[in-house]
Parts: sequence; structure tokens; C-alpha cells
Amino acid sequence: MKFLLIVLMTLCAVPAFAGAEIGQPVPALVAPQLDDKPFDLAKQRGKVVVVSFWATWCIPCHEEMPILDAVYKKYQPRGLVLIGVSVDKARERDRAYAMIHKYSYPSILRSDATVDEFGLPDEVPTAYIIDRSGTVRAMLTDDPPVTEDSLGKVLEPLLTEK
Repeated sequence: MKFLLIVLMTLCAVPAFAGAEIGQPVPALVAPQLDDKPFDLAKQRGKVVVVSFWATWCIPCHEEMPILDAVYKKYQPRGLVLIGVSVDKARERDRAYAMIHKYSYPSILRSDATVDEFGLPDEVPTAYIIDRSGTVRAMLTDDPPVTEDSLGKVLEPLLTEK
């Protein structure tokens, strides 16, 4: 009985998700957006998607968000989907909404997710780039900081692929 308990405890300690890995299928993510519209990452198949993790307390996130917004406005007509994922706590919803409300791309609060196989990234900001087939093609962090040019170089070939 003691052995069974140890085995069960060990299994429970293993995460139920692998997270996002380059070259692998994108993990599931389902949550209401901060404006209460539903978001399901699986339903974005056929589009190029940027999943950008951020936080209200993260200075590099503040610096990156206008860049993401400019890229979103430029490439959204070509099929780009960009979703921000705030890692803030549920009690910070109003603050997160006030921050993302300045930008044209939608965002969710990670704590509201009904399905989250991403887990927490090692750092914020972190952006995952997903191709039309639903494969994670790149992961960008703040080292080096994301620019419109660097993000465009990753997105352009993916948006061109059919």
C-alpha cells in the first residue's frame, strides 16, 4: 500500500502537459478573452498564430506590446492571429484589461483558461509562433528584444506558405 501511494504521488507530481516545444504540435489553450469573447487555439488552425505571454508588472512586456500591435495590424489582413496571455493573477484582471485595451490584439488571462497545456513560460515576455498546420515554429523571448523586423522575418515565410 505504501508503495502504491508513493507511485501515485510521483505520477501526480509530473505535469499533465509538455508545454510548447519547437517542431511539436501546439499545446491546447482555451479561455475567454478579457472582453469575454471565447478563444480556442485549436480553432485557429490554418492561420499563423503568435501566442504572447506577458504581465502587467513586466517592463520588457510594456516595451514589446506596441511592437506586437504594429506587427498584428500589418499582418492580420494576411491571416495572422495574435493572442496575448497575461500571467497575472485573477485579482489583477482590471489592471490587465486596462493595459491591453490600448492595443488592437486580444488577450486572455491565463488563470481563466479552461484548458491550458502551455503552462507558464520560464520568463515573460515569451512569444510562440505557430504555423498554419498547428506546429510551433519559433519561441521568442526578450533576449534579444523582439523588434518589428525580427518578428517580421519569422512571420513572413509562414504567412507566404499555404
